[in-house]
Amino acid sequence: MTNGRHRRIMHLLHQQNTLSVSQLAQLLKVSEVTVRKDLTELERQELLYRVHGSAILANPYIKERHVDDKEKLHSEEKRAIGIYAARLVEPCDTILIASGTTTLALARAIRGIEDLTAITTSLSVATALAENEGCTVIQLGGQLRSSSFSVVGPFAEQMLRQFSCSKLFFGVDGFDLRYGVTTTNLLGGHLAQKMIEAVQKVIVLVDSSKFGRRGFCKMCDVDQIDMVVTDDNIPPTVAGQLREKGIDVRIVMTKDPSGK
Repeated sequence: MTNGRHRRIMHLLHQQNTLSVSQLAQLLKVSEVTVRKDLTELERQELLYRVHGSAILANPYIKERHVDDKEKLHSEEKRAIGIYAARLVEPCDTILIASGTTTLALARAIRGIEDLTAITTSLSVATALAENEGCTVIQLGGQLRSSSFSVVGPFAEQMLRQFSCSKLFFGVDGFDLRYGVTTTNLLGGHLAQKMIEAVQKVIVLVDSSKFGRRGFCKMCDVDQIDMVVTDDNIPPTVAGQLREKGIDVRIVMTKDPSGK
């Protein structure tokens, strides 16, 4: 009976991704005490993760990875998001681009924009942008993070105070609708907050794997975001909730509509 109930719990979670103890108790027609015991055992087997009286399929807390490792994850989605985001860049724009593998995909896709000024924390992004003859690239200074090839710290923040930009493009390590968007690095999170203060429009580039997850440091609340560009694996309920908050959600197709 127990094994059958465990299989049922996992089946339900694969359908809905997250369920509370009370919801599971109702669906399984058992007590909440029984459900908690089941979840404890399934978590011990590393089949799910428990948080705030609920069960989810994946650990929502993200560990820091090297940029080379991150670039291999969800690469097709990131490339598609970057190509779409590049269309949002206009002639005479002054843009801020934060570090990250999705923002690097954006930088690689930007071509032929006249009189573009781009300020970035990322050495990789700066190098990609420098291939554009019509783009003036400003590299922020500061402490170099070897894991991301980007700068952080008070020197970068001081430079940012000199600029007022039209758009900020930044990626995230975690995107939680209640808590906000997060990164795994404390200084990087603080710098992102300063970048948000320097722009008119905040655009988050995020592949769908980041939704429902959290990094160590908060970058901003969800209501500080103007636009989200993501891929078509985003849960429809998440997209709907973002739109209810007044956020412009752009969903990039990565699947073949024909199903081939």
